[in-house]
Amino acid sequence: MKKVSISDSGPKVSEAVYGFWRWTDEGAQTTAQIEKTINLCLELGINTFDHADIYGDGKVEEHFGKIIQTKSFKREDIVLFSKCGIKHSANGYVRYYDTSREHILNSVDESLKRLKTDYLDIFLLHHSDSLADPEETAGALAEVVKSGKVKHIGVANFSVFQHQLLASYLRIPIVTNHIELNLMNTSAIEDGRIDFIKQQFSKPLAWAPLAGGQILNGKDEKSIRLRAKLDQIGKKYDANVEQTAVAWLMNLGTLPIIGSLSESRIRNAASASDIKLSREDWYEIYQMVR
Repeated sequence: MKKVSISDSGPKVSEAVYGFWRWTDEGAQTTAQIEKTINLCLELGINTFDHADIYGDGKVEEHFGKIIQTKSFKREDIVLFSKCGIKHSANGYVRYYDTSREHILNSVDESLKRLKTDYLDIFLLHHSDSLADPEETAGALAEVVKSGKVKHIGVANFSVFQHQLLASYLRIPIVTNHIELNLMNTSAIEDGRIDFIKQQFSKPLAWAPLAGGQILNGKDEKSIRLRAKLDQIGKKYDANVEQTAVAWLMNLGTLPIIGSLSESRIRNAASASDIKLSREDWYEIYQMVR
């Protein structure tokens, strides 16, 4: 798998990214499972890993940090993302957002501590915060970059206007927006987010590339029709449904974030980078889901 620049100023990353949002903490067993997954990803050419402070309540980053400490690979050979901004109330019933200066600075320090590294390649705001002072938020992001703790900054789940608002307070570029995009949810194409991200000379990160498994296992009429179309077109490329769905995203210029714990699914997603759909086939799939 080749490496591509995530933006005109950001780092080079693998064409697929591995994300840990589905992982939970099961003690030492989790460390062993994550190490196995990292090794598989590196074997397949995936060197870019996506974390967040809320994944496993921070424990997933701790497990990853233990593996970094073993020095089974060089830190400079991988690209590390982490995010902050989503919080849950003590009883777990209320999800809210915090991109205050205090929370950003503390989150960066805690992620670095857990990951056992001196820097993050990209630090992203996990969600827009309606109560934030954009000048304060931008100042905190500039501060962590100036300190060397963060090389580049990004956002996740931002609309075009939210992206523009934050960027207007910054002198450093936002190198990507991490958005939900798949063949069951193409709203990022229709509402202009994809175009805007590309206008910034950046590549979007697409989470839930298989719609949380709905594309593969959904029982509704749309899922069934989509699988049939992906199967039909995939045969032209000697590709299965999963590979064709991920290739559709890659052909759009997005970087899919793989979250599966299954080795076969990780391999399928990685191999999708070799599939170049014709314009006719790409649009045939798109028109069907629209």
